[in-house]
Amino acid sequence: MKLDVRMSGLGGQGMVTAANLLGMAAVNDGNYGIVIPFFGAEKRLAPTESYVRISSQKVYEKGEVGHPNAIMVFHPEVITKGKCYTMPFYEGLRPNGLLIINSAQPLLSPEDARTMAKLNVTVLYVPASEIALEVADTELATNMVLLGGLVGATDVVTLAGLEKAIAQRFGGAKFIASGTTAALDDVLKRKYSKLQELLGKNMTAISKAYDLVKAMVSEGAPIAGRRE
Repeated sequence: MKLDVRMSGLGGQGMVTAANLLGMAAVNDGNYGIVIPFFGAEKRLAPTESYVRISSQKVYEKGEVGHPNAIMVFHPEVITKGKCYTMPFYEGLRPNGLLIINSAQPLLSPEDARTMAKLNVTVLYVPASEIALEVADTELATNMVLLGGLVGATDVVTLAGLEKAIAQRFGGAKFIASGTTAALDDVLKRKYSKLQELLGKNMTAISKAYDLVKAMVSEGAPIAGRRE
Protein backbone atom coordinates (compact mmCIF):
# COMPACT_ATOMS: atom_id res chain seq x y z
CA MET A 1 0.00 0.00 0.00
CA LYS A 2 1.31 3.42 -0.99
CA LEU A 3 -0.42 6.77 -1.30
CA ASP A 4 1.09 10.18 -2.01
CA VAL A 5 -1.25 13.07 -1.20
CA ARG A 6 -1.15 16.75 -2.08
CA MET A 7 -3.43 19.12 -0.16
CA SER A 8 -4.05 22.45 -1.85
CA GLY A 9 -5.92 25.40 -0.40
CA LEU A 10 -5.61 28.78 1.28
CA GLY A 11 -3.81 29.73 4.47
CA GLY A 12 -5.88 29.25 7.61
CA GLN A 13 -7.83 26.21 6.38
CA GLY A 14 -5.93 23.72 8.52
CA MET A 15 -4.06 21.84 5.82
CA VAL A 16 -0.96 21.47 7.99
CA THR A 17 -3.10 20.02 10.77
CA ALA A 18 -4.85 17.68 8.33
CA ALA A 19 -1.55 16.48 6.90
CA ASN A 20 -0.10 15.80 10.33
CA LEU A 21 -3.21 13.95 11.48
CA LEU A 22 -3.13 11.78 8.36
CA GLY A 23 0.54 10.97 8.88
CA MET A 24 0.01 10.23 12.57
CA ALA A 25 -2.96 7.99 11.76
CA ALA A 26 -0.81 5.98 9.35
CA VAL A 27 1.77 5.44 12.08
CA ASN A 28 -0.97 4.50 14.54
CA ASP A 29 -2.10 1.85 12.05
CA GLY A 30 1.40 0.38 11.90
CA ASN A 31 2.41 1.98 8.60
CA TYR A 32 4.80 4.79 7.70
CA GLY A 33 3.89 8.41 7.14
CA ILE A 34 5.99 11.39 6.06
CA VAL A 35 4.49 14.89 6.28
CA ILE A 36 5.88 17.92 4.45
CA PRO A 37 4.11 21.27 4.97
CA PHE A 38 4.62 24.15 2.58
CA PHE A 39 3.59 27.48 4.03
CA GLY A 40 4.32 29.94 1.23
CA ALA A 41 3.73 33.45 2.58
CA GLU A 42 2.21 31.93 5.76
CA LYS A 43 -0.74 34.27 5.96
CA ARG A 44 -4.47 33.75 5.81
CA LEU A 45 -5.88 33.15 2.34
CA ALA A 46 -2.45 32.84 0.70
CA PRO A 47 -1.99 29.72 -1.48
CA THR A 48 -0.73 26.88 0.69
CA GLU A 49 0.05 23.20 0.22
CA SER A 50 0.84 20.24 2.42
CA TYR A 51 2.09 16.83 1.36
CA VAL A 52 1.78 13.38 2.89
CA ARG A 53 3.43 10.14 1.87
CA ILE A 54 1.95 6.97 3.34
CA SER A 55 3.24 3.46 2.78
CA SER A 56 3.34 0.02 4.33
CA GLN A 57 7.09 0.17 3.61
CA LYS A 58 9.56 2.68 5.02
CA VAL A 59 9.40 6.01 3.17
CA TYR A 60 12.68 7.60 2.10
CA GLU A 61 11.38 10.27 -0.27
CA LYS A 62 11.37 13.80 1.11
CA GLY A 63 10.23 17.15 -0.23
CA GLU A 64 7.17 18.14 -2.21
CA VAL A 65 4.91 15.50 -3.72
CA GLY A 66 5.23 16.17 -7.43
CA HIS A 67 3.25 13.16 -8.62
CA PRO A 68 0.43 12.51 -6.15
CA ASN A 69 -2.04 9.66 -6.26
CA ALA A 70 -4.58 11.93 -4.59
CA ILE A 71 -5.20 15.68 -4.54
CA MET A 72 -7.43 17.33 -1.96
CA VAL A 73 -8.72 20.80 -2.90
CA PHE A 74 -9.65 22.69 0.27
CA HIS A 75 -11.00 25.86 -1.34
CA PRO A 76 -12.95 26.33 -4.61
CA GLU A 77 -10.76 29.28 -5.61
CA VAL A 78 -7.83 26.89 -6.03
CA ILE A 79 -9.68 25.84 -9.19
CA THR A 80 -11.84 28.83 -10.13
CA LYS A 81 -9.19 31.54 -9.61
CA GLY A 82 -5.96 29.59 -9.80
CA LYS A 83 -5.06 30.33 -6.17
CA CYS A 84 -2.60 27.49 -5.80
CA TYR A 85 1.12 26.95 -5.47
CA THR A 86 1.18 24.20 -8.09
CA MET A 87 -0.17 25.27 -11.49
CA PRO A 88 -2.38 23.89 -12.80
CA PHE A 89 -3.79 22.49 -9.58
CA TYR A 90 -3.80 18.93 -10.93
CA GLU A 91 -0.21 19.04 -12.19
CA GLY A 92 1.47 15.66 -11.77
CA LEU A 93 -1.67 13.77 -10.72
CA ARG A 94 -1.10 10.13 -11.57
CA PRO A 95 -3.37 8.11 -13.86
CA ASN A 96 -6.19 6.35 -11.98
CA GLY A 97 -5.77 8.89 -9.19
CA LEU A 98 -8.23 10.67 -6.95
CA LEU A 99 -9.37 14.30 -6.84
CA ILE A 100 -11.47 15.43 -3.85
CA ILE A 101 -12.90 18.94 -4.11
CA ASN A 102 -14.54 20.99 -1.36
CA SER A 103 -17.66 21.99 -3.25
CA ALA A 104 -21.29 21.03 -3.58
CA GLN A 105 -21.23 21.89 -7.29
CA PRO A 106 -18.97 20.83 -10.18
CA LEU A 107 -16.12 23.30 -10.66
CA LEU A 108 -13.91 21.78 -13.34
CA SER A 109 -13.78 23.52 -16.70
CA PRO A 110 -14.65 21.36 -19.71
CA GLU A 111 -10.95 21.18 -20.56
CA ASP A 112 -9.95 20.13 -17.03
CA ALA A 113 -12.77 17.58 -16.96
CA ARG A 114 -11.48 16.07 -20.21
CA THR A 115 -7.97 15.90 -18.77
CA MET A 116 -9.26 14.07 -15.69
CA ALA A 117 -11.20 11.67 -17.89
CA LYS A 118 -8.10 10.91 -19.99
CA LEU A 119 -6.19 10.14 -16.78
CA ASN A 120 -9.10 8.02 -15.50
CA VAL A 121 -9.16 10.13 -12.33
CA THR A 122 -11.99 9.68 -9.84
CA VAL A 123 -13.42 13.14 -9.11
CA LEU A 124 -15.43 13.53 -5.90
CA TYR A 125 -17.23 16.71 -4.86
CA VAL A 126 -17.69 16.90 -1.10
CA PRO A 127 -19.45 19.96 0.44
CA ALA A 128 -16.90 19.97 3.25
CA SER A 129 -17.43 23.52 4.52
CA GLU A 130 -21.20 23.00 4.65
CA ILE A 131 -20.83 19.71 6.52
CA ALA A 132 -18.36 21.32 8.94
CA LEU A 133 -20.84 24.07 9.80
CA GLU A 134 -23.66 21.57 10.14
CA VAL A 135 -22.00 19.07 12.46
CA ALA A 136 -19.25 21.08 14.18
CA ASP A 137 -20.66 24.62 14.03
CA THR A 138 -17.43 25.96 12.50
CA GLU A 139 -15.74 25.97 9.09
CA LEU A 140 -12.50 25.17 10.93
CA ALA A 141 -13.63 21.53 10.77
CA THR A 142 -13.53 21.58 6.96
CA ASN A 143 -10.16 19.84 7.09
CA MET A 144 -11.65 17.02 9.16
CA VAL A 145 -14.47 16.55 6.66
CA LEU A 146 -12.02 16.28 3.78
CA LEU A 147 -9.94 13.77 5.75
CA GLY A 148 -13.06 11.69 6.19
CA GLY A 149 -13.68 11.86 2.46
CA LEU A 150 -10.15 10.74 1.65
CA VAL A 151 -10.35 7.81 4.06
CA GLY A 152 -13.78 6.87 2.72
CA ALA A 153 -12.40 6.75 -0.81
CA THR A 154 -9.11 4.99 -0.11
CA ASP A 155 -9.16 3.35 3.34
CA VAL A 156 -5.53 4.47 3.51
CA VAL A 157 -5.86 4.79 7.29
CA THR A 158 -8.46 3.50 9.71
CA LEU A 159 -10.99 5.68 11.51
CA ALA A 160 -9.61 4.32 14.78
CA GLY A 161 -6.09 5.40 13.82
CA LEU A 162 -7.39 8.84 12.88
CA GLU A 163 -9.36 9.23 16.11
CA LYS A 164 -6.24 8.34 18.10
CA ALA A 165 -4.25 10.90 16.10
CA ILE A 166 -6.74 13.66 16.94
CA ALA A 167 -6.54 12.78 20.64
CA GLN A 168 -2.74 12.83 20.43
CA ARG A 169 -2.68 16.14 18.60
CA PHE A 170 -5.09 18.09 20.77
CA GLY A 171 -4.78 16.25 24.06
CA GLY A 172 -1.03 16.23 24.57
CA ALA A 173 1.73 18.82 24.48
CA LYS A 174 1.22 21.71 22.09
CA PHE A 175 2.21 20.87 18.52
CA ILE A 176 3.73 23.81 16.67
CA ALA A 177 4.40 23.59 12.95
CA SER A 178 3.94 27.33 12.50
CA GLY A 179 2.48 30.31 14.32
CA THR A 180 -0.68 30.12 12.21
CA THR A 181 -1.16 26.42 12.95
CA ALA A 182 -0.69 26.94 16.69
CA ALA A 183 -3.21 29.79 16.64
CA LEU A 184 -5.80 27.63 14.87
CA ASP A 185 -5.27 24.86 17.42
CA ASP A 186 -5.89 27.35 20.22
CA VAL A 187 -9.12 28.56 18.58
CA LEU A 188 -10.43 25.00 18.45
CA LYS A 189 -9.45 24.30 22.04
CA ARG A 190 -11.24 27.45 23.21
CA LYS A 191 -14.36 26.57 21.23
CA TYR A 192 -14.56 23.12 22.75
CA SER A 193 -13.64 23.39 26.41
CA LYS A 194 -13.41 19.63 26.88
CA LEU A 195 -11.17 17.36 24.84
CA GLN A 196 -13.92 14.78 24.46
CA GLU A 197 -16.23 17.39 22.94
CA LEU A 198 -13.55 18.45 20.44
CA LEU A 199 -12.78 14.83 19.61
CA GLY A 200 -16.47 14.00 19.26
CA LYS A 201 -17.24 16.91 16.92
CA ASN A 202 -14.23 16.17 14.74
CA MET A 203 -15.02 12.47 14.50
CA THR A 204 -18.65 13.27 13.65
CA ALA A 205 -17.44 15.48 10.81
CA ILE A 206 -15.02 12.80 9.62
CA SER A 207 -17.60 10.02 9.84
CA LYS A 208 -20.24 11.97 7.93
CA ALA A 209 -17.87 12.56 5.01
CA TYR A 210 -16.60 8.99 5.23
CA ASP A 211 -20.13 7.63 4.87
CA LEU A 212 -20.98 10.11 2.11
CA VAL A 213 -17.98 9.12 0.01
CA LYS A 214 -18.49 5.41 0.65
CA ALA A 215 -21.96 5.88 -0.84
CA MET A 216 -20.47 7.69 -3.85
CA VAL A 217 -17.86 5.08 -4.62
CA SER A 218 -19.03 1.66 -5.73
CA GLU A 219 -17.49 -1.44 -4.21
CA GLY A 220 -14.20 -2.33 -5.85
CA ALA A 221 -13.87 0.96 -7.74
CA PRO A 222 -10.25 1.48 -8.88
CA ILE A 223 -8.99 4.28 -6.65
CA ALA A 224 -5.25 4.80 -6.18
CA GLY A 225 -3.92 3.75 -2.81
CA ARG A 226 -6.96 1.77 -1.70
CA ARG A 227 -6.10 -0.55 1.18
CA GLU A 228 -6.63 -4.15 0.10
